[in-house]
Amino acid sequence: MAALVPTEAAASPDPAGAAETAEAAELSRVLSRLLPGLEADSKLSRRRALEALQRALEAADPAAAAAAFQGPWARLLLPRLLRCLADPAERCRALAVHLLELGLRRAARPRDALPRLLPALAARLAGPEPARRPPPEACEELRLALVQLLHLAVRLSGAALAPHLDDAVRVLRCTLLDPFAAVRRESCECAAGLARATPDHFHMQSESLIVPLMQSISHQHWKVRVAVIEATGTVIQFGSGKSVDDVLPHFAQRLFDDVPQVRQAVTRVAGAWLLSLRDRCSFFHKLLPLLLSSLDDEIPEIACGAAGLWEQVGLRWQMENEEELKDKLDFAGPPPAHHPSPGSRPGLGCRELVLRNLSKILPAICHDITDWVVGTRVKSAQLLAVLLLHAEAHITQHLEPVLRTLLRACADEEAAVVRSCTRSAELIGTFVSPEVFLKLILSTLRKSPSPSGLLVLASVIRGCPREALRPHVKVIAVELAHAHICQGSEKRLYGERLLQCVQAVVSVSREDCRGAGVPLVEVLVTVLALWGPAGLGAKVQETLAELAAVESVDGSQELFRAHVGALLERLAASHRDWTSHSKELLQFDVVLTHSGPALGEVLPQLVPILRSCLQPARDPPMRLKLFSTLTGLLLGARETVDSQGQFHGYLDTLIKDIFVPNLQWHAGRTAAAIRTAAVSCLWALVSSGVLPDEQIQEVQEMLMPQILTTLEEDSQMTRLISCRIINVFLKTSDGVIDPDKFIKIYPELLKRLDDVSNEVRLAATSTLVTWLERVRNEAGKCYYQSNIQHLYRELLVYLDDPESAIQDAVLEALKAGSVLFPDLLVREMEAVLHKHRSPTHCEQLLQHLQALPPAP
Repeated sequence: MAALVPTEAAASPDPAGAAETAEAAELSRVLSRLLPGLEADSKLSRRRALEALQRALEAADPAAAAAAFQGPWARLLLPRLLRCLADPAERCRALAVHLLELGLRRAARPRDALPRLLPALAARLAGPEPARRPPPEACEELRLALVQLLHLAVRLSGAALAPHLDDAVRVLRCTLLDPFAAVRRESCECAAGLARATPDHFHMQSESLIVPLMQSISHQHWKVRVAVIEATGTVIQFGSGKSVDDVLPHFAQRLFDDVPQVRQAVTRVAGAWLLSLRDRCSFFHKLLPLLLSSLDDEIPEIACGAAGLWEQVGLRWQMENEEELKDKLDFAGPPPAHHPSPGSRPGLGCRELVLRNLSKILPAICHDITDWVVGTRVKSAQLLAVLLLHAEAHITQHLEPVLRTLLRACADEEAAVVRSCTRSAELIGTFVSPEVFLKLILSTLRKSPSPSGLLVLASVIRGCPREALRPHVKVIAVELAHAHICQGSEKRLYGERLLQCVQAVVSVSREDCRGAGVPLVEVLVTVLALWGPAGLGAKVQETLAELAAVESVDGSQELFRAHVGALLERLAASHRDWTSHSKELLQFDVVLTHSGPALGEVLPQLVPILRSCLQPARDPPMRLKLFSTLTGLLLGARETVDSQGQFHGYLDTLIKDIFVPNLQWHAGRTAAAIRTAAVSCLWALVSSGVLPDEQIQEVQEMLMPQILTTLEEDSQMTRLISCRIINVFLKTSDGVIDPDKFIKIYPELLKRLDDVSNEVRLAATSTLVTWLERVRNEAGKCYYQSNIQHLYRELLVYLDDPESAIQDAVLEALKAGSVLFPDLLVREMEAVLHKHRSPTHCEQLLQHLQALPPAP
């Protein structure tokens, strides 16, 4: 009986429960009055009913108990609103979605709505299987609202959504490919929220979202691309790690995105995976390139963020493997003495992580660094430098493939690729022994010299410590000086790279390269000879000045003074085989033009080379080139070949073995050009002032016949210079010329008065004046009387020359010769005076004759 008696607690009703019941009853009464309007045939009636429901729900007290709302919501409102999602009127569907959102937010147990809500959303957004059809909901704003409703259900329901995962994933697979960009972004956020809400079950469905995500990762809107990347990171984080392989190629492409936010998203996701992905150890070699590539991003914020994430990854891995790294942690040494950035050296964890995965990453980099896409090559080259910086001395075990890759990549047309590769080569020079890398690089250059090979060599030398490079300086210099390498190509780029090698050796080794001065100067001479005209001359001069400072000599001329003997000795070994195309000829020309006073000290080596190369049997263009160079030297002989005052000792060789053979007449334009060059060179010799009168007389005795012959050359320059040479010969003769030979001179000069060139005619007249002066100084001038008379007669003709300058010059010549036989000249003048059109000059000449003192 006692059990049938109600207790006090049971007998007294709960006030809160009673209130909730009353509120629920009131809400049910309101809904029962409004809901029939949703079944009306009229669109306007349905819309008004929905608007009345909206006002009723929004007017309700938000603080009212959710439990009171739960019953009427689930029993009356939810089923009717879900049917309204398929209403033909767009406004009605929009109101229904809004009311569903209000209901989910107010319901005490929103998860109870999932069994009916998820299928309805799938029906509106995904349609029946198979997919690939347009979604039943045509309005894109409504599709966005429906996806937002799904996202709300995910947030409110949490793990309770697991039984309905299939429907949610089916919806997202469609909406992730929606034409409306906002729908895609909301779908990405919803997918990430779904992954976080159902971590225990999501991995079974995650792979089905990867395909639509990757189809959207290249969307034209950058915000969509960012959302896809972040959603993919979360989906894989809580899903299956097997999808990493499917995602990585797409993520790698996004590292080339023009929008910094996209690249930053890839960096964040890669860092998060390296820190917390369940199977990250299996993917280290695939994920490391994604994060490390961002260390060189052009945007500082991205690079700094990547550096921070990378440091965290290294520390995390170091903590997880502390036992294994115990010795390295306890006995950690300082950074290498020549580390490029000792203050920011990567941590032990970062270095070890790179080292253990380097063998898996390098082959892919070596492949991509020669890809046809420029961006891929640039990123690969940057990543290679980062890896080498972390690997430090352990590069040695991978040195051969790395150097092979750098040799190919340094030939790239893209400057950014070459810049990163030179940085990598410098790191090799810093961390690897020169004995090791020189063996590989020099052997490659011996087989196939190339600009890229020389650039790699220059870069490793720049990065190498001076103490380590010291024993190898001469070996490098000698290798570079070999003709196979220093003359390996005629392209300007090859010369630039060769010059960079010498500059690197000089700048790094400083005083240590004194013992390698000769081969280094030989390389610089080659660069100046082959590529100086192409614009490298100034850079070579700077390098010569730097090398001179290293060797403690005053300027490049003193540097040549120290090494010109050895340079000529090397050139002399091959001079018998030179032609105009020989590179050694160009080197010889550079040595002659840059040695200055040092040439006067090496005449015993220089003159035999000139004598051999200027023989008539040798290549004519080569002889022209050498005569031109020799002419320049002789014009400044006191500062070049005669700097020691010893040049006169080689005059006999110069005249007999060089000038005499080359002034011999031979048919053809080439032979005429050589005679012109020889005459010009002879003029430089006799006018330089280094020969005393006695030696000029010797030259005149041997060469006067040949010079008289050259007065008939077709070249105006040859005829002009020949007249001037004869003039010098006459001025220095002092009556030592044989009379018979002396008489033969003036007829040849008279012929030149009819030359087509007024300049030659004036020079010939001036030389005739000198000839007449020589006759006046002769003791037996009566021997020349008939010749002088003939000369008077011929010269008087030219007083009527059309050119006034010629008339004046001839008048001066007659005045100069009038002192010899004035009576003869008067008779000749009287005989032709009536023939002259303008007797002015004759009258001047008569006045001059009358003013002469009487003959003794």
